[in-house]
Amino acid sequence: MHATESLATRPATRPSLPVVIGHRGAPAYRPEHTAASYELAIDLGAELIEPDVVISRDGVLVVRHESELSWSTDVATRPEFAGRRTTKLVDDTPSTGWFAEDFTYPELRTLRAIERMPELRPLNTAYDGHFGILTLAEVIDLARTRSTAQRQVRVLAELKHAAWSTDHGLPMAELVSAELRRLGADDAQGTVLLQSFEPAVLRDLRARLGANGPQMVQLVNDFAAGDLMVTPSGLREISTYAQAVGPSRDRIVGKDGQANTGTSDLVQEAHRAALAVFCWTLRAENAFLPAHLRRGKAPSGLGDALGEARQLLALGVDGLITDSPEYAVRAVAELSDTAVLRTARRPGAVPKPR
Repeated sequence: MHATESLATRPATRPSLPVVIGHRGAPAYRPEHTAASYELAIDLGAELIEPDVVISRDGVLVVRHESELSWSTDVATRPEFAGRRTTKLVDDTPSTGWFAEDFTYPELRTLRAIERMPELRPLNTAYDGHFGILTLAEVIDLARTRSTAQRQVRVLAELKHAAWSTDHGLPMAELVSAELRRLGADDAQGTVLLQSFEPAVLRDLRARLGANGPQMVQLVNDFAAGDLMVTPSGLREISTYAQAVGPSRDRIVGKDGQANTGTSDLVQEAHRAALAVFCWTLRAENAFLPAHLRRGKAPSGLGDALGEARQLLALGVDGLITDSPEYAVRAVAELSDTAVLRTARRPGAVPKPR
């Protein structure tokens, strides 16, 4: 957080405290996008859970990291689906496997989830085959069921390859807006937030759902196309349809994790444009951490994930998208405790009840 800014004076477009977002649930401990993963993320303190949304052949919004299914389900072992294996051009890149849009929803329901990174998370393979594929509606219902008067659990749904799906007869914005209306999740204070790397689908949804529709996060990739988005003019343009921007960790601290010692220019410029900043993706394993935060040499060993979360929060980030929510939760709690202590020390100040 910027040294001159208190939690109490943050702009209304930003959360009063940084939020913790369970990336596909808590996939450091359970296979991603499963009910067990989302439940654990909530238990570990995440305020939002983040499903990726793809579309079945019959237009059902289902939850998988990509429409290609073989990395995270047992589809490759299912002889009845052997003939569905194919190669497609997705985002100008050839991809071979089994694709959600070639399966009906009842067929997808027969598949079982498996660990996507068994070499780094071998303990998760114990849960292979125990959980099925969820729909977006089921994830929203899970969040609502786990919400209480004291704590609202929300869903940050990422819309995957929206233009590609639309070009192949599965109009993402149309299907998502209709489903959110059906579920009563189509307003700014409701259960669902939406995010995508594709501005067009977020603009389309804003037009369909109106100014009071769900809050939106414009994700920013690390390629040249993302560079224009994070210029001051690009950020102001994003603020016309979204409430937050989602850059990678590398865009904020650099690939070595040590590029910035003060407030990141990107974070500062986003705040000037009245945008919150949600940073992706924090993972605790050495394989994903910069060198100075690794502990030991094993790629699957755990590094200083807490230190990484602290660094990003110190730079003013408003949300941490993470595979291991407990580290981010602890870092946010430390930030909150520091703010309360500063308020208490201010002459004549009365700390607010927590």
